[in-house]
Amino acid sequence: MSVLAAVAARLPGVSRVLTARHQELLKFAVVGAITFVIDNAVWYLLKLTVLADHPTTAKGVGILVATIASYVLNREWSFRARGGRERPHEATLFFLVSAAALVINVTPLYLSRYALGLQRPHVDLLTQEVADFLSGSVLGVALAMVWRFWAFRRWVFPKDAQDTPETPKGASRP
Repeated sequence: MSVLAAVAARLPGVSRVLTARHQELLKFAVVGAITFVIDNAVWYLLKLTVLADHPTTAKGVGILVATIASYVLNREWSFRARGGRERPHEATLFFLVSAAALVINVTPLYLSRYALGLQRPHVDLLTQEVADFLSGSVLGVALAMVWRFWAFRRWVFPKDAQDTPETPKGASRP
């Protein structure tokens, strides 16, 4: 019995039904929580040390490290029942979707820092760090998460590899 199934078995009736119906989304959320910690740990480590003058670059590196972990966890756990593609094709699609997500994720941080001027010396250190966290790790992550979940289900880990936008259901492949 999986951990998710064990937890779901202890939930009240309606919650148990919803958990069973949305297992894939819940697994995706757990992977997201794990990679959120990885992303922020790497980001703050770099931002507070070697990349102090380049917070958006530090965020990008954090996202890249978290993306690698995300591929492994999503492939082997969240979307294990999906697929049918060859791994190189699937990995290429995963990292293309994730590249778009990286841009989506760092855009609010970039705007906060450079368009709104929420950085030192214009604001104090606490304001800068709160603005960075809210724009980079709350808003950016939320926007990128919505994009990733939709795109992963649609293109990277479709229920049936035949049901992709290029090949409608019921059509034969050449």
